[in-house]
This record gives sequence, structure tokens and C-alpha cells, in this order.
Amino acid sequence: MAVVILLCGTCGLSKCITRYLISMVASDLLVIITAVLLNRIPAIYFPGSFLSITPICCISISLIYATRDISVWLTVSFTFDRFVAICCQKLKMKYCTEKMAAVVIGIVCGLGCLKNIPWYFMHEPILIINNVPWYCRLKEIRYTSPIWATFQWTDRILTPCLPFFLILFLNAVTVRHVLIASRARRRLRAQTKGNNQNDTEMENRRKSIVLLFSISGSFVLLWTTYVVQFFFERFINEYKPQGLSDPKFIFQESANMLQLLSCCTNTFIYAVTQRRFRQQLYHMLQHPLTLVRNYCHN
Repeated sequence: MAVVILLCGTCGLSKCITRYLISMVASDLLVIITAVLLNRIPAIYFPGSFLSITPICCISISLIYATRDISVWLTVSFTFDRFVAICCQKLKMKYCTEKMAAVVIGIVCGLGCLKNIPWYFMHEPILIINNVPWYCRLKEIRYTSPIWATFQWTDRILTPCLPFFLILFLNAVTVRHVLIASRARRRLRAQTKGNNQNDTEMENRRKSIVLLFSISGSFVLLWTTYVVQFFFERFINEYKPQGLSDPKFIFQESANMLQLLSCCTNTFIYAVTQRRFRQQLYHMLQHPLTLVRNYCHN
């Protein structure tokens, strides 16, 4: 529904912002499809299906990491775009355009796919039945090979450690710029119109600050457990879980759950908070009821 509403272009957003929002919603949806619908649910409720064949399983895992990275870095790209729009007025006219947004989205998607190809080769089959390999598990070499260790460290640094820093830094600079501009505007209005006048521009800036803190706070909180779990795994020799009730297993799965949940929040943070989007969503949900009511009336 979010994609349909944004494609209609009735939310009062610029084409540049709309492109970013659509790409973010689409990438988040792909994360849910690849990581939940095609991986978690079949593994738990439909074991032994064709999705458990090792080559398909390896492709699925690579797609999960690719869509995850694309989702995270599109969030960073959009945050940078808003930083430029607010803080860099000279660069704004050249960078904050629909064409540049399309180029950035294409680069992020392409690099996200290329970066995660090695995940396909990091897994091996658990069983071989009638010459058909089944299921996937990480190769033991990942704990001893410096090449795989370097790849894993690079993977965690690029997602989500570097996005952590970039989002927090860009939001901090943006908020500082907004606060300085707001104070200057408040002094100017006090000299010209008095303090009792409502300032729509300052109210919009205040909402932007709240939105920026919501974005960074949500991202950091939901990814922190995943980062801690990675460092814990790398520095503890006996990290392999011994069963479903093992605290290590519960911690690991909780980290995976929270990082998947982070891919569900962007739509709400960026889109649902928009008043016009909420109106269009209400009309979309109301439309089937209106059709039924008109049919019954006729």
C-alpha cells in the first residue's frame, strides 16, 4: 500500500524524496520476503522443501544479506540527501534532484548485490541424499581463515557500524544547523513582529528534528544487539549454541529478529508520519467498504 500511495504522487513530496521513499519501502519489503517468507518460515514449518536444497539455500542467504545492506544504505543515502537539502544550499540544486536520486539508488543496489556474492561460497551442505545436497551451514574455515575473517569484519563494518556513525553524524550536523537557523529566525521575528506570532517554519523544523532523532534512535537500538552478538562470537572461543534453550542461541536469534524488525520501521518513520500519506492510506482502506456499501445500496 505504501508503494502504491507513493507512486500516485499525492503526498505533497518532491520527486527526489518520493524516489528514495519508494526504494526504501521496496527494499524493506524484499528483506521481509527473502529473510522471513522464503527462509525462516519454510525452514521452521516446511523442512525438506526445495528451498532447502543447498544451492537454492545459498542463493537465498546471499539475497538476504544483499537486501539487508541495500535497505540500510538507502537509509544512509536518504539521510545524506536531507543533510544536503538543509545544510548545503549551494549543492542542493545539483544533488537533490530526481535524476541524482535514481543514480544513487542504482549504485547502492548494484554494490549491495556485488558485495554479498561471497556469502554463497561460505556455506556447505549438511546432508547429501541421492547425490543431492541439502541444507546449509557455515564452513568451519570461517573461524580459521584470515580471508573469511577479513570479509566478515568488513561486512560488519559496512553494515551496520559505518551507517551507525554516518547517520548519527549527519543527523547531529543537521540538527545543529536547524537550531542555529531557528535561533536567528526567532531573534529576527522578535524584532519585527514580536514573540507572540506563530512561526510555521520553526514548527516544521522542530518536527524535522524529532523525525531525525526517531530515525537514528530506531536504527541504533535495533541493530545494537546484532553488533554485540558479532563481537561476542568473534572473541569467545566456544560460541556455538548447544540447543534451542541455550542463552547463546536465544541471544543470536534475538539479534536477528531485531535487525529484521529494523527493516520494517522505515515505512512508518518516513511515510506514515506524513499527514497526507495518512490521509491517502485512510482513503485506500475505506475504498473497498465504499464499493460494498454502494453495491448494497444499488
